[in-house]
Amino acid sequence: MTELILRKERKQVRYFTEQLHGAVKELANLTPQELNLAPRESEVWNLRQAGYTYQQIAAELYITINTVKKHLKNIFVKHSQMLETEVVDLDMILVPAGTIWMGSPDDEPECSEDEEPQREVNISSFFMGRYPVTQAQWRFVAGLAQAKRALKLEPSNFKGNNRPVEQVSWYDAVECCDRLTQFTGRPYRLPSEAEWEYACRSGTTTPFYFGKTLTAKIANYNGIYTYNDGSKGEYREETTPVDQFEIANAFGLCDMHGNVWEWCEDHWHENYEGAPKDGRAWLSENEDAKRVRRGGSWYDAPRYCRSASRVYYAPVNRFNSIGFRVVCSAPRTL
Repeated sequence: MTELILRKERKQVRYFTEQLHGAVKELANLTPQELNLAPRESEVWNLRQAGYTYQQIAAELYITINTVKKHLKNIFVKHSQMLETEVVDLDMILVPAGTIWMGSPDDEPECSEDEEPQREVNISSFFMGRYPVTQAQWRFVAGLAQAKRALKLEPSNFKGNNRPVEQVSWYDAVECCDRLTQFTGRPYRLPSEAEWEYACRSGTTTPFYFGKTLTAKIANYNGIYTYNDGSKGEYREETTPVDQFEIANAFGLCDMHGNVWEWCEDHWHENYEGAPKDGRAWLSENEDAKRVRRGGSWYDAPRYCRSASRVYYAPVNRFNSIGFRVVCSAPRTL
């Protein structure tokens, strides 16, 4: 068996907590998407917002007045649930400036040509979410004023407040960052691919920040498959709460191997030839080109959960294995 190193969070990890509360809009200002209404509820709500009486709505939709009242009651309940949501915390960890040899060495098991050539990259300090964005955090942000596009309140397939949000496109993730920026006044965004790998590695050079292999006892991936003489383990077939394992890397970040893929800012490139060496996102002229995702997921074999592993999807794609975490480039006195 190969080496497996577990690192608990260092006491000197510096972070700030964004407290998300007090921003739920008035019912009249919410869209059917923000309220997560069913199709018939949306029809009833739109007509009610247009000034239709109960009788007129019933006649327009060929339903009874009691059915209209039932749908409206459901809508009021959904809004009440939004108002009753407790304060949601977003922990942002300070990732210190440093240098990384980005990519995989030639002798790393199951590495890929798109992870080459290894190159030295200088990274400026930034804040990164301790965990992937959770469904509770997402629900709060989805209730904020729209920046550029509408967001569903409940997009995820695997439900749970502390599970990562999934089934969100790259555009949805960017909208979430934009809304956080509007609400807090701080510049939230997706990480660059270089920032993501630097944050994940946290000073390590092994395939995982745990060491040379991975087990299903410390990460959520398809445990049927093994990596580098590791042992087989559980295949959970779903996401897990982001704090289930609570084993942070040296920077204090958790859940970066497996659970959900994480969108990055960069457009996809076949290798690192010509890539920036200052940590910024590597973008092309085609705004709608494929985007990078990192970290692997509950669905994937451990090779895809390596620190250096990189794949892509079209930015419009939504799957129950893809989420994201946010970064904030603004320094803040702690």
